[in-house]
Amino acid sequence: MVPAMAKRSPLMSEATYHILAALLEGPLHGYGIIKRTQELSGGRVRLAVGTLYGALDRMTGDGLIAVDREETVDGRQRRYFRITDEGHRAVSQEAARMARAAEIVRGRMVARPGTAPA
Repeated sequence: MVPAMAKRSPLMSEATYHILAALLEGPLHGYGIIKRTQELSGGRVRLAVGTLYGALDRMTGDGLIAVDREETVDGRQRRYFRITDEGHRAVSQEAARMARAAEIVRGRMVARPGTAPA
């Protein structure tokens, strides 16, 4: 049997990256994930409810996150998700990959006439 991570693309989407990053501080329910990803991304990642729950289902299937608990609040079911060890490993690897990629660009940047160096 092939591990779930082996089936995934080597590149992680920005939404997946920010969802995992949001869960690094502890379990969150759907609306909490939406708010935290928006904060972490500086407003770039704005998850619609349908998009979020599709991503959460996929990420649960891939073993990146798991249901932490469910509770009822004001008569509505609220499901909390937590990052798994595999999810932590994946987001850490993606952060390192992006840092390496940024260093390549920074190392090749040359100040253009009339601009300040980066």
